[in-house]
Amino acid sequence: MTRLDLTKDVLDLTADLCDIESVSRNERELADAVEEALRALPHLRVDRDGNTVVARTELGRAERVVLAGHLDTVPLTDPPNLPTRRIDGQLVGRGTTDMKGGVTVQLALAATVTEPARDLTFVFYDCEEIEEEFNGLRRIVADHPDWVTADFAVLLEPTNGGIEGGCKGTLRADIVTKGIRAHSARPWNGHNAIHDAGPVLDTLAAYQPETVTVDGLDYHEALGAVGISGGIAGNVIPDRCVVTVNYRFAPDKPGQEAFAHVRALFSGYDVTLGDCADGARPGLDTPAAQSFVAALGLPVTAKEGWTDVARFAALGIPAVNFGPGDPNLAHTDDERCPEQQITDAYAALRRWLA
Repeated sequence: MTRLDLTKDVLDLTADLCDIESVSRNERELADAVEEALRALPHLRVDRDGNTVVARTELGRAERVVLAGHLDTVPLTDPPNLPTRRIDGQLVGRGTTDMKGGVTVQLALAATVTEPARDLTFVFYDCEEIEEEFNGLRRIVADHPDWVTADFAVLLEPTNGGIEGGCKGTLRADIVTKGIRAHSARPWNGHNAIHDAGPVLDTLAAYQPETVTVDGLDYHEALGAVGISGGIAGNVIPDRCVVTVNYRFAPDKPGQEAFAHVRALFSGYDVTLGDCADGARPGLDTPAAQSFVAALGLPVTAKEGWTDVARFAALGIPAVNFGPGDPNLAHTDDERCPEQQITDAYAALRRWLA
């Protein structure tokens, strides 16, 4: 079995972690290595569910903090972008940014901060990069909520070394136009549903999204078409067309309110909700969040996407995103992470916790 040496320099440890291939649903080897390394640390209690590993201090501190990160990556490139390489101050390879740089910081902290000022829970979970039903953090929240009970949470997703509070919600909806099927040689016998999609697209093109301030952070909403389908054959007037839209909404509103906004925008059409996930308020007014921001001394901006901080928010746990790596490079063929961001993130969190 592959073994991890948590006493290594944090950059060498990141390379070792990345070189254990862990594409979604293939995390067992990495989860085994993480579990073995953590069980060797006497100050931690370690639990496991599937390929999710949770380690906790139990020192009776007045406050508990969760540090969470996912073990899986998107698929490798062809040829594979592993093993990891070090080029001009960058770690290059799959997972360096999303998000094994952050996971390595968790492991290094678990090994070196043995008497933290706050009790710590480290969560290493599987299947974040694929469908919701497989997400390991979702499973833990549902089956073992006591494993993640805390006053504050930090998700070490890549943020370019900054702090990003909360996250936006997201939903997809289908706007359906209906016509009458006919032979394309005699279109007057039918009604073209695709042509009726024109006003839907016009509405989207003219839409002016809001910028909503939540707890002092500005969240830029977005609404746009992400798919369109219609027609069954090249000689048939289509009787149905579906425009799929994605709405990214500020965390001041729940998903049902966001869907009501979309439905009102397309009044008169058949509008069906697909998937929907609430956002997360940043919770920066809580003492735990304020101490985190003060200790790191970094500006806080809004998280413009959706992340698993929303799962903590649903439990009433304020959470932020903070980790090494540029999110714009996540999933790219030349994924890479500045070495300095990894060492800086480790130093900043160690300063806060110890």
